[in-house]
This record gives sequence, C-alpha cells and structure tokens, in this order.
Amino acid sequence: MIADESLITELTATILHAMNEPKKHRQSIRLKGYDYRLNGAYYITICSYQKQYLFGEIVEGNMEQNLLGDTIEAVWYRLPLNFKFIELDAFIVMPNHIHGIIVIQNYDLEKTEYDSQYTHGTMPESLGAIVQNFKSISTRKINRLCGDRLKIWQRNYYEHIIRNENSYQKIRQYILDNPRNWEQDENNLNKFKPM
Repeated sequence: MIADESLITELTATILHAMNEPKKHRQSIRLKGYDYRLNGAYYITICSYQKQYLFGEIVEGNMEQNLLGDTIEAVWYRLPLNFKFIELDAFIVMPNHIHGIIVIQNYDLEKTEYDSQYTHGTMPESLGAIVQNFKSISTRKINRLCGDRLKIWQRNYYEHIIRNENSYQKIRQYILDNPRNWEQDENNLNKFKPM
C-alpha cells in the first residue's frame, strides 16, 4: 500500500522541524552559581514517583516502614561509606517521600577549582552526586528485591542550604515531627480527598 504523498511531505517537514529546533532543557531549581560541594548543611526532600505511597504508612502518628522503606533507610545510612566527606543528621522515611540533612565537610575542596559551567553531568562530590548515588542504589536494591523494574523516585529533589543554627534546629525538628504532622503534610495526597 502506498501512503498519500502529501502525508509523507507533512511528516517529513514535521521531523525536520523537530530536528532543527533547539532542545528544551528542564529549568534547574538549584541556586544559580552556587557550588553544591561547599562545606555546610543541606536539607533535602526526595519524593516517590508520582508521590505513590510505596514506603509504608503512618499509624497513630508513627511511620511504619515496609520492606521498601527499610531498604531506603539502609541505603541512606550507608552513604558515608561512599562519600567519606559527609555526615548524616536527622532523617525520616515517609509513605511517599524522605527528608534528611546531609552535612558536607569536604576539606579537599580547596585543591580543586569550581566551574559553574560544568558540562559533564553532575559535579563529582556535590550534593547532586550524593542524591544521584542514593536514588540509583536504592532503586537497584528495591528492584532486585521485587524482581521488577519499578520507578521509585521522581526525577528531581528539593534542597535547602541551611545557613544558620536556628534554621538547622527548626528543620531538624520538622523532620523528626513529620510523622505526627502527616495530616497537614503537603505530600499527603489523602488530605486533598473529600470526606
């Protein structure tokens, strides 16, 4: 069967236009020009894919992790084995996200130069590299456990540079209290359902 010539011409024009159009890149939510390898404390939140409740449930104000949640927690606490220059502080697994504080103490940083236009992917020894490693390893371990290829994490993550002790303590307390405050949590999709 011969396709309509006008249809072929239209498809060819569409393909050529798409090939010549500049690729659209996602807008970065990181602080422009900031070196995320710098020493300091960083608060991060990573959500599950489509905010699915994958990691357990909140029962009477307490988080009861399932096997996936336990796996994520184990991978998190092993991060300092791969990144010797970090310390971990408060951390919580929630039904569809995690919160944690990572403290970077990279004393070798002075020996390297920072290039804000780093074009080879994620900057080594940066917060992004740590999160990328965590998401990758936890996904592989969970998929090995489940014998499937599940999507575990959303593509990005939220971070906040903790700039002073007062902010540090408030964020730390927020993380620890998160299960008790689940009813008001912005990631609790059930709070948007009609009663």
